[in-house]
Order: sequence, then C-alpha cells, then structure tokens
Amino acid sequence: MAEVTVKQLAETVGAPAERLLAQMKEAGLPHSSADESVTEDQKQTLLAHLKRAHGSREEAPSKITLKRKTVSTLRTDRGRGKAVAVEVRKKKTYVKRAATVTGEEAPPEGELDRLKAEEARLEQERQDAEAARRAEEEARKAEADQRVAEQAKREAEERAKKEAEEAERKRLEEEAAALKEAAAAVAAAEAEQATVEKRGGTSSKAAGKRKERVPEREERARKEWRGDEDGRGKRRAGTLSRDRLAQRKRRSSRGLPQTQGFERPTEFIVRDVEVPDDGLTVGELASRMSVKAGEIIKRLMGMGVMATINQPLDQDTAVLVVEEVGHRAKLVSADQLEQDHLELIKIEGEEKPRPPVVTVMGHVDHGKTSLLDYIRKTRVASGEAGGITQHIGAYHVETGHGVVSFLDTPGHAAFTQMRARGAQVTDIVILVVAADDGVMPQTEEAVQHARAAGVPIVVAVNKMDKEGADPDRVRNELSGRGVVPEDWGGDTQFVHVSAMTGDGIDDLLESLLLQAEVLELKAVPDAPGQGAVVESRLDRGRGPVATLLVRNGTLKKGDFIVAGEHYGRVRAMLDENRQQVESAGPSIPVEVLGLSGTPDAGDEFAVVEDERRAKELVEFRRSRTIENRFKLQQAARLDGLFENIGEGETPTLNIVLKTDVRGSLEALTSAVNEISTGEVKANVVSSGVGGINESDANLAVASKAVVIGFNVRADASAKKIIENEGLDLRYYSIIYELLDDIKASLSGMLAPELREEILGVAEVRDVFRSPKFGQVAGCMVIDGTIHRNKRIRVLRDDVVIYEGELESLRRFKDDVNEVRQGFECGIGVRNYNDVRAGDKIEVFDVKEVARSL
Repeated sequence: MAEVTVKQLAETVGAPAERLLAQMKEAGLPHSSADESVTEDQKQTLLAHLKRAHGSREEAPSKITLKRKTVSTLRTDRGRGKAVAVEVRKKKTYVKRAATVTGEEAPPEGELDRLKAEEARLEQERQDAEAARRAEEEARKAEADQRVAEQAKREAEERAKKEAEEAERKRLEEEAAALKEAAAAVAAAEAEQATVEKRGGTSSKAAGKRKERVPEREERARKEWRGDEDGRGKRRAGTLSRDRLAQRKRRSSRGLPQTQGFERPTEFIVRDVEVPDDGLTVGELASRMSVKAGEIIKRLMGMGVMATINQPLDQDTAVLVVEEVGHRAKLVSADQLEQDHLELIKIEGEEKPRPPVVTVMGHVDHGKTSLLDYIRKTRVASGEAGGITQHIGAYHVETGHGVVSFLDTPGHAAFTQMRARGAQVTDIVILVVAADDGVMPQTEEAVQHARAAGVPIVVAVNKMDKEGADPDRVRNELSGRGVVPEDWGGDTQFVHVSAMTGDGIDDLLESLLLQAEVLELKAVPDAPGQGAVVESRLDRGRGPVATLLVRNGTLKKGDFIVAGEHYGRVRAMLDENRQQVESAGPSIPVEVLGLSGTPDAGDEFAVVEDERRAKELVEFRRSRTIENRFKLQQAARLDGLFENIGEGETPTLNIVLKTDVRGSLEALTSAVNEISTGEVKANVVSSGVGGINESDANLAVASKAVVIGFNVRADASAKKIIENEGLDLRYYSIIYELLDDIKASLSGMLAPELREEILGVAEVRDVFRSPKFGQVAGCMVIDGTIHRNKRIRVLRDDVVIYEGELESLRRFKDDVNEVRQGFECGIGVRNYNDVRAGDKIEVFDVKEVARSL
C-alpha cells in the first residue's frame, strides 16, 4: 500500500493530528510534523503500541473478504460487430497476522477497522484506475479496428465500381463493333445491287438469283441493326438503340459518369413500428415497416401461421413479426387520441362550492312535474301530452334557500334509460311517491338506479291533500325495499308535501340544501367547461339544439365543444326561460346551438382548443363506431347462419321512426325492439330526430315500412310520396298508444293457433261388406254428433290406428250429413278396410284461433 502522511492517517482514523503525533512519539517513532510520511512498518509499530496501551491482547483477527466487479465492452468481428458487455468479478480474502510478541496489548477495535478501511479504499482506487486504463485501451483498439474496416469497405466499393465500369466499357465496344459490321454489310449489299444494274449482258437466270440474294442480305443486315431476329422491331436483350448509344458516347466524352447516381442503401434501417392493442392487418404492418407484404407473409409462414394480405393480426403476433424482421415494436393504444383528449381536458384550479343537481324520479302520474311546477311557479304538466312527462326537463331555479338545478325524468316504463341517465348526472334524487298509491314498479326502479349511481335519496310523499293519503303505508313499503326513514333509524329523509297546495315544499328545499352541504359539492369555475348531454333535438328553424348540464368549469359563447360524435362552435346559449346567456357555470343547464348534429343523450361534452382538434376527435370516434357496428353485424350474421337454415322467414314489421328529441327516440327504439318475439319481429329500419322528410318516405317505400312520427309531422314532399305509394303514416304524442298499436300489428302477423275439437264418437257394433263402398261399419253414436265432411280417427283399445276421412255416412238407406247421439248409422272409411267390431270412430275438427302478444 502507498505511504500516507500523518495528517491523512489522522483523518482516516478520525483523530486529531496532534494526538496522533503524541501517540507515535510514545511508540518510539521519529515523527514530529503532520506532513511527514508513515510507512507500513511504522503503522504496525503504532498499532502494537496502541494495543499495549489499552491493555488488550492481540488475537487472531477475523477473515476479511473483498469483492470487486468491473464491466467493460467488447466488439466482435474486429470492431464491426455487435457490442458485448463483459463483467469481471474478483474476490480476495485477507486474514490478520498472528502476534509477533507474546503478551502484546492490542489497539482499540475501532482504530483497527479504520486502518483496514483506508487500506481497502486505496486498493480500490488503484483497481479503478487500472480498469479505466484498460477500458480506454480497448476503446482505442475498437476505434482503430473500425477505421480499418471502413477503409477495407471503401476499397472494396472502389474495386467493384472499377470492375463495373470496365465491364460497361467492354460491352459498349462490342456493341460498336457489331454496328460497324452491320453498316458494312448494308453498304456491300447496296454496292452489289448497283453493279448488277450496270451489267446488262448477264444471263437473266443469274441476275434473278442475285436479285433474290441481295434483298435477303439487306433484310438480315437490317435485323442485325435493329437487334432482333424475327423482324418485329424488338432489340435483343443487352443491346442499345442508336440514340441511347450516342447519348452514352457524349456523356463519356464530357467526362460524366455513364451509370445512374442512385445506390441502394447498404445498411439496414431499424424503424420504430407502432403496433396498436387492437391489432392490424398484414398489409398495414408491411406498410409501417416499409417492406412488401410478401415478406411479412413469408415470416408468418416460418412461424407456422398461414395468412393473407388482409389477415388481421393480434398485437402479440405483430410484435413477434416486427422483431423477427429486425425493427423495434412500439406498443400503442388504439384509443390514444381519446387518452390525449382526456389529458388535455384535466381541470386544475381552485375549487368553489357549486349548486346541487337534483333529479326528480318516481312512478308515472305521481306528481313529479307538478311538484316542480310549484317550485318554479310554472304550468309545465298541463302542457304535457296525456298529462305524463316524455322528455327529460332541465331547470335552474333560484329559491329562497339557494340555487338548485332540477332534472325532471319520465315515469313511464319505456323511459328506463332516461331515468338511469338522470341518476348518473345528478347529486341528489327526489323520489316522489303518491301517498294514496304507494310504491309502484317505476318507484322500485328509481330506487335501484339511485343506488347503482351511489346518489342519496330524499323521499317526497306527495298528494297529502287527498282523503285516501296514507304516508305510513309508503314508509312501510319503502322500508321493505331498503329505504328506511331517519326517524326509524335509517338515513333517508321523508318529507310530506302537496304539489297542489304547496304544503311541505319549504321543508323539501331545506332537506335538499342540507343534503348538499353534507356532500360538500365543489367545482372549478375558472376552467373550460365539461359536462353531459341531457337531451337533444332537431329544430326546424335553429338546427340541432342540445340541452347541456355543465358539471365543471364554465361554458362560454364561442367555445368549440365536442359532444359524442358531433362538434361545433357555441353560436348561442339559452336558459330554461329561452333567454340568451353568455356563459354557464357548474351545475347550470343550458340549451346550445351550433353543433353539427344531435348528440346522443348521456354523451359527455368538453371544450377543446380549436376546430381542428374537435374535428379530428369526432372523425376518430365515428370511425370506431362504424368498425364496432360492422363487427357486431358480422358476428350476428355468423351466429344466425346455421340457426336460420331450414326455417321460413320471420314476419317482420318494418318501421321508419322519427321523434322530436333524442331521448324519446332512444326510449321508443328500445321499447319496440323488446316487443319482438321469435315468431314476429319489429325492425326499426331508420330512426332520427326531426320531421319526416322525402328521404324517410323513399326509404319506407323501398323497405315497405310503416312511417311513425312521434310529436313530429311529415313535410309536403314526404306526404305526396306516402299518398302515391299507399304507405301507412301514423302520428302519436303519447308513448303507450304507439306501443299498443305496434303490439296489435304484430299480433295480426302471428300465425294462428290450431285447436282441435272432438265433435262426436261412434262405436262400431258390426262390419258389413258393400259392393259399392266396400267395408261398412255399423255404428252407434255414443257422444256428440258425427259429421260427414269432417276428419276422423279410428281407435282400437283407445289407441289411434288410422286418421283419414269418411267415405260415406248413411242412416238406413239414405245419405245424411250428420247423425246425432243415440242413433245408429253406417260409416264407410276411405282407403281403410281393417275396421273391426269394438273400434271407435272419432270425428274432429281443427279451428284456427287468433293469437296476441
């Protein structure tokens, strides 16, 4: 180990230099300054002195093992190959030496450990320096090998280039020589022809032969000039035209290269290939790797997979192919655009309290809209068709207790999806139950929706002003369904109200605001708006109109928004009183104009930065919807491929359905599909929001469909087509009337039920032979009436042995149409001659009975 100074040794053992000098002087060492060096023997002398001074004996030390690990990089194939990491591990064990003097006192254990640590540190530094030196030498060696390899590569390329140029030069010389020979042949033929023409005394026979040979030589020379052998103007492979040859000579005379400048890349380009999680086709994968599809198919065949260019590959298989070719696979999500959109619309900022969003739910005709009318001081219920709500209504009310946003949902059974949607976008649910009617099916459904959404319930026991009001019955029935009042030990508030007199309305509002305080509802108003689509419709004068409920942020006029598969710029915003507003904060419902279409109720909306981003996102969503719809159609076709074999076509009622709002369209479409059975089917071939137009009428003509308008009407052109083609056009404003008519139409399409009725039974007493009718059974009618023109069965021991028709029915010698009970008759059975005494002949009739759904 290298020598150290007294000062360095003092720092290593953690003691002052003056104290260490005093101890060294006591040990008999000649050191007087902190800068003097200390040898290894002097360290051992000092150590022995310290051991004696502390009164401890020098014992055999424990074993010390030092492990070292160095990592270096080597390159194969003289520096041109792949880099390989080499790890060298070393292990060295140290053992304390035995004491040289018996009875020597040992120094403190801590100081010995410090000395060993200093020794190990110096050894480690030496080894690190040696490893760094070796790594530097290896790097220099690898760099030199690489330079040598590059030089050899350049020399090989230059040799190949010179050889190619020499081969091209030789080929050009050969072509020039061939052209000279062809030109000489042509000149000789022309000279010989001229000589023949000058000689007049030659025999006609020899002249004729020479005239025949001259054209042959000329033609052969022309062929050699053109470079073909069949005379059709095609050059032989490897020859050049005269123009191209002259061009090459001019380039050569100017010193220009005679070959093209492009060279194929000699190094393989490694690409990052994106592989989506939903897979891709062989053709798409080949395009992303910039290779031919045949190469990918060959690789797949090597992996045991037979595929075509349009064969879809899953993500794992595609990754294996990419790595097999030598590229890097980059796993991406198919919904990356959606994920980026979610990242961009994350809201950050100071949260502030917001008004509660309250949804009113309950059974049909229990007074939900009337209760809201009293709170809003309006008359909405009186304007509803049939006195029932068929749309989701959104209202923003400023009460004396604070601001509250209400959503009014339909109570009819067909509007299940509307109620579920209302529960998902709300904070509190008011469950309205009529005190004189109790808990009904839609009441239970509303409780289930609220629980599924995790929303607290406030029960409003309505119609307390009626004589038959029984609030205790409501409490008992709801308690049996898990909604327990607070005064019974539960967590649900029950408020007795009357929508007609207004009793209990203030208590209901106080309960709502109390529940809102418990929930601590907050939002960030200073952020781009986000929320949900409550309802949408197509207005004739204003275009698509969507009712939006802002959940977070602030929606402003002029913002670009994306709602489902539609986008647009907010041209105008209106509140529930049709008044223009410039902005809408959290928990405020507004009507928005300016979207490209009517989004589905329940879709999420969000403000985006510009129109380009909105359009890109909407196109992506539409393409995904089309793909999913196509996959479902393909699956349905495959599932029903073998089920329909051997079966007749199912009677189908085609329907073209148009409604006023998107929510009603969704509810009606779902209800119509539920009416269908295995025997008859109602098929909505087209549906939409808005009036019935010419396109709808033409589609109905092509599909032979019934045109139904729910709160909408047909325009003049559509009416003309419908009248000319004799189509069925029906208007409805109440949903259950529409569904009843569809059920009646489908019932009429059902195949009738065949019911068998036994008309009479005759017992065979004897059998006779008739020359005209053959075998005749003499019978006694024991039950009912035997008819001549009805079907019969022959029973022997109460087992049917024959089924057919009567040949004749006589009483005495007269033909009769029927024979009643208690009379005898003769019966001839057609095409059956095995009737015996004791058999029974049963006469029956089959009747068709109309069925209904």
